[in-house]
Amino acid sequence: MFVPHSPSSLLHTQHTIGIMAPGKAPAGHFSILYFAAASTFTGKTSEHLPAPVKAGGLFALLEDRYPGMKDKVLSSCALTVNLEYIHVNEEDAEQQIDEGDEVAIIPPVSSG
Repeated sequence: MFVPHSPSSLLHTQHTIGIMAPGKAPAGHFSILYFAAASTFTGKTSEHLPAPVKAGGLFALLEDRYPGMKDKVLSSCALTVNLEYIHVNEEDAEQQIDEGDEVAIIPPVSSG
C-alpha cells in the first residue's frame, strides 16, 4: 500500500539529508527534487525546468528528458508541488506549475 510522507515530514527529510534545490530557480523555471529511484534514474538530486507546465504534462516532459522514466519510476511515485500532493491522473492534472514553484518526485513509502 502506498502511504505518502506528510508534507512536514518531507520538508524535515529534505533538510536532514541536505537535498534541497540548488538555490532559487532562475527566471522562468521551477525547481524539481528527485528522491530514491528518481534520483538514481536521473543521476541528479534536483534541477530546474522551464515553467509553466501543467502537472499532468510534467511526467511527459520528464519522459522526454529521461527515456524510460515514466514506466520504471514515475508510475509508482507521488508528486508534490510546494509540499502539497498532486494526483496527476485526476483533477489535479490541470494544475499549473509556475515559475519559482518547488516540485518533488516522491517514491512509494510503506508503513507497518
